[in-house]
Amino acid sequence: MAEIRASFFVECEELLESLNDGLAAMEDGGGDGETINVVFRAVHSIKGGAGAFGLSDLVNFAHIYETVLDRVRSGDFTPEAADYLTFFSSADVLSDLVKASRDGDDTGAAINAKVLGELQRLEGGGEGPAEEAEVEFVPTILPLDFEDEDDGPGQVAEVTRVRFRPHAELFQAKNEPLFIIRCLEKLGKISVVCETSEVPDLSARDGAPGFLSWLVSFDTAVDHQAINEVFEFVADICDIEVSAVPLETPNAEDASPSPSPDRPDLAEPHRLENPSPQDEPTELKADTTPAAEPTAQEAAPMAAQKATVRVDLEKIDRLVNLVGELVINQAMLSQSVAASGIPANSAVAQGLEEFMQLTRDVQDSVMMIRAQPVKSLFQRMSRIVREASASIDKNVRLKTSGETTEVDKTVIERLADPLTHMIRNAVDHGLEQADVRAAAGKPAVGTVSLSAAHRSGRVIIEVSDDGAGINGEKVLKKAIEKGLVSQNSNLTPQEIDNLLFLPGFSTATEVSSLSGRGVGMDVVKSAITSLGGRVSISSIPGKGTTFSISLPLTLAVLDGMVVEVAGETLVVPLNAILETLTVTDTNLKPLGATGNVIEIRGGFAPLIDLGVELGYRGPKERYQGAIALVIGHEDGSRGTLVVDAIQDQRQVVIKGLQPGFGDVRGIAAATILGDGQIALILDPITLAKPDGSAVTGREPQLQMAI
Repeated sequence: MAEIRASFFVECEELLESLNDGLAAMEDGGGDGETINVVFRAVHSIKGGAGAFGLSDLVNFAHIYETVLDRVRSGDFTPEAADYLTFFSSADVLSDLVKASRDGDDTGAAINAKVLGELQRLEGGGEGPAEEAEVEFVPTILPLDFEDEDDGPGQVAEVTRVRFRPHAELFQAKNEPLFIIRCLEKLGKISVVCETSEVPDLSARDGAPGFLSWLVSFDTAVDHQAINEVFEFVADICDIEVSAVPLETPNAEDASPSPSPDRPDLAEPHRLENPSPQDEPTELKADTTPAAEPTAQEAAPMAAQKATVRVDLEKIDRLVNLVGELVINQAMLSQSVAASGIPANSAVAQGLEEFMQLTRDVQDSVMMIRAQPVKSLFQRMSRIVREASASIDKNVRLKTSGETTEVDKTVIERLADPLTHMIRNAVDHGLEQADVRAAAGKPAVGTVSLSAAHRSGRVIIEVSDDGAGINGEKVLKKAIEKGLVSQNSNLTPQEIDNLLFLPGFSTATEVSSLSGRGVGMDVVKSAITSLGGRVSISSIPGKGTTFSISLPLTLAVLDGMVVEVAGETLVVPLNAILETLTVTDTNLKPLGATGNVIEIRGGFAPLIDLGVELGYRGPKERYQGAIALVIGHEDGSRGTLVVDAIQDQRQVVIKGLQPGFGDVRGIAAATILGDGQIALILDPITLAKPDGSAVTGREPQLQMAI
């Protein structure tokens, strides 16, 4: 039961995801009949599974929620905009109850009285608002009681009989009839008859299950409601007949089911006396399939549905680590073969080349296992928007795009906190109050947009709003007051915007539940930097603000170019390099007293000496003949890094630096090369910064891309 219980909570996460997706579609006007059914079945399945484990608070709340959704499904109630807010808030409460039940916490504490009151009002068809103080959570469904009941001799005038015929969808949803029968056994002594008359000849079978049915006979009268609750989570994907049979009627052990007009060839059934728990199934999945029988066109996709398996994350992490060691050993082997002087056309060299390709294929496959869509993270942000806007009395809507964009699971987990800060900042600081928006000709409902996309080997996540934009004058004034910048600072608009990331900075005039203490955006910067990413700001006064986060797709392995600078070996991520070129008298142009730029097809990019930037040596007298790596930035600008030599291009395993090293600008991580040498992995974007500070030799006032 422990394994089945754990599987139920995993299934709840999927059902809650379907619930939020369906509600979003309904709110956007796409609430067709099937969408409403998906939403209803998600809540219905959670309630049914919770009932099997006696989770009364979860069952009772889900029942009220389900009743309201059933009114929508039947056409008795058409929700308005305010009602959808109640539906989403109810989904949040349902999620809290699931987590509390899973963790063994007080589930009652997770129930929001205001949301419950609104649900009860909608359940009863009331018109007026619910009064929070008068709301009382009265159980409407009792959890299952698996204790045997004994009515005593002479008190039973009838027995109960259940006929159970599962549809094919029940098996496709990974449910198991044996488990259901064993739940019935807890209600009383039973005898079970398996009816096989509808099983076709093996040569005529099409592979779909659903030909068996079972007749379960109790030796006493059993409450029909208790039986219905056993079948609650599969009620839509099976046929159930519960009947009361007079006591003198022979039971299943003495009589076979009588033939019916539509089944004249009823065969002798197979009997199963109180099934043994030996082969009890180990996984229970709640109902996630349509109630109606699938059509022939729908059956084909269902049959082709891919099977999945749940694996402990620790096992995947171990596999990733082993693949990392494999990459290192492959590099060591390649370097040893090259050092031995074996010809490139030899069998050994060719075999090694194939081994390198296989290593890359294995590494790519393992990374795909760890990759997950950002959808679950984005759905969490929907709740943040609802709660934040309600706390400051703003009407805000979240729009999302690119939810299927896949990122390493570790990146997703560590991205939750910084995204939460950015969403709250957009709601509190970015969006105006409704009256201010109306005066500016904007809709009363503010919009926060959250998007994700792959770009140049990285994932770009953007948080934007349609608010008033950043007031640069106000930001600079506040920074000067707090002593964060000097009075005579000459900052560009981009640099002023980036002041928001400084620790202790806040433009709020008073402390609220969301902001005002100067803690938040500096945490965002630190969190993104620790992931090897960058965050930048762009703002248009009166139009809104966009925060752009650039992150690596994985934190395990990357393709890099191994370069040499002043006798040191470094690795530059390949996805940051646009091209390589040789510095010549033609393309090298002086800038100021000490700076230089490179002319590239009619444009200019600053030339940065990597050896000087990292403190390995002083500037060179001449750069003609040197090798330059052209680095591209997210905004389209470019910079060039001068190196002494390019050694190789290879996959490297990322090894994070210990916290004791601190935040070293331009250094992202480290790796182990094939000869056992440790090499630093650069963050070239921060080195080849586009503000020209490295070219002129001046100390930058504020890094443009933080």
